[in-house]
Amino acid sequence: MKPHSRKGAQRGFTLIEIMVVVTILAILGATVVPLIMDRPDEARVVKARQDIGTYGAALELYKLDNYNYPSTDQGLEALVEQPSGEPEAPNWKSGGYVKKLSNDPWGRAYIYLSPGEQGAFDIISYGRDGVEGGEDFDADISNWDAE
Repeated sequence: MKPHSRKGAQRGFTLIEIMVVVTILAILGATVVPLIMDRPDEARVVKARQDIGTYGAALELYKLDNYNYPSTDQGLEALVEQPSGEPEAPNWKSGGYVKKLSNDPWGRAYIYLSPGEQGAFDIISYGRDGVEGGEDFDADISNWDAE
């Protein structure tokens, strides 16, 4: 019997094969990574819209109990603690309308504006850049476009 040659059994990868695999991985990385990297910003926008919707619903309950929305000065804090000043909140619900207020997903407080009209208020997050206006993830998010 002739001994088997180990040369044929130890065949490795050629330089061309390795280069093809590296090229394929680079192409996949260049197309997939940007898609994955955008997801956190999309999630933050969704979270901001959910928060704004929650605060909007709580403000509607507040108005049902107290006949008015809180003033701009009273702010969203009126949903957590009974506000002082005008307009009064004679039927403020013990325990509040939300458990606590949170900042927007970028770490800034939501902006609440109440021009004093019976049916109007604004809840706004200025988005990723924190500046009024903007596009894409820097765009403002408000109760008017969250509906």
